[in-house]
Amino acid sequence: MKRITALLLLCSLILTSTGVITGCSKNNTPKILVYNWGEYIDPDVVKLFEKETGIKVVMSYFEQNEDMYPVIKTGSQKYDVVCPSDYMIEKMIGEGLLTKIDYNNVPNIKNIDPAYLKSAEQFDPGNQYSVPYCWGTVGILYNKTMIKEPIDSWGALFDKDFIKRNGYTGDLLMINSVRDAFAIALSYLGYSINTTDEAQIEEAKKLLQAQKPLVDAYVVDQVRDKMIGGDNPIGVIYSGEAIFTQRENPDLEYVVPKEGSNVWIDGWVIPKNAPNKEYAEKWINFMCDPEIALKNFNYITYSTPNKAARELIKDKDIKDSPIAFPAQDVLDRCTTYHYLGENMDALYIKKWNEVKSTNK
Repeated sequence: MKRITALLLLCSLILTSTGVITGCSKNNTPKILVYNWGEYIDPDVVKLFEKETGIKVVMSYFEQNEDMYPVIKTGSQKYDVVCPSDYMIEKMIGEGLLTKIDYNNVPNIKNIDPAYLKSAEQFDPGNQYSVPYCWGTVGILYNKTMIKEPIDSWGALFDKDFIKRNGYTGDLLMINSVRDAFAIALSYLGYSINTTDEAQIEEAKKLLQAQKPLVDAYVVDQVRDKMIGGDNPIGVIYSGEAIFTQRENPDLEYVVPKEGSNVWIDGWVIPKNAPNKEYAEKWINFMCDPEIALKNFNYITYSTPNKAARELIKDKDIKDSPIAFPAQDVLDRCTTYHYLGENMDALYIKKWNEVKSTNK
């Protein structure tokens, strides 16, 4: 579920007049076309893959699952390997957009913790189409020196009395994401984050509308810098980003609220129209190597499902971090997103647009 703004790819891609991306490699060097979130892989890992395999990596980036999906759906650009999130993987499987992975070519799957493979079966039964890459939770980040009371509930984002007592009216950084915003409101109300009950969704919408006067900005990437710099006392953030912020500002505290939250998994998949399935499986197997998974974890700070890589972590504080690797009781109150169908997608987007268009 990584949502860092996509970087401009200047040297490794050429955009032709037809809109098709082609690699800069010469002399017919083998190429693999990778479609990934921005800043979601250690650049040294890419170089190591190229050195080990002789395959040139042509990397493109997306900022949201919803940006990636139509590209794969229409086939406007054919990629060999892509990194969507759980609910989008489920949607793409249902629409026949992915091809099954031949695990004979991915022996390093043995390094993935069975617990995460089991979790992934919620959106990919039998783990036929995806291999977990990174995972995390959605929670609240707050500055302990700026907020007087400890936080353990999503109520910190909605309870006007709590907010007034702690002095951050109008200073809240709310997540700018349809599913995440509604998941927060639905969880606080005691409903499933995958509800298709229109009355519950409407109630969540009204709660988000009532919250709007408390909100400084709807953000995704910007929450990290604003919280590190002390510009805002509280915001919604993804766990991997929270780890980074705490390294920069030890006054910041991350919590997964008691009402529950989303636990997400991003995984590598191979589109049905992938030009080089063989290269894609080499890529996936390489990403499952413990040393490679560790390099990626150290670089992006999002939790790795690679059990062998976690055992290699030398920093005990990180290895036992309750943010990177939360306790089972935290995970037990978290749920993965499911694809709810086109009609529900449209309804959630409609309700979110109504929230965003509401005057403060």
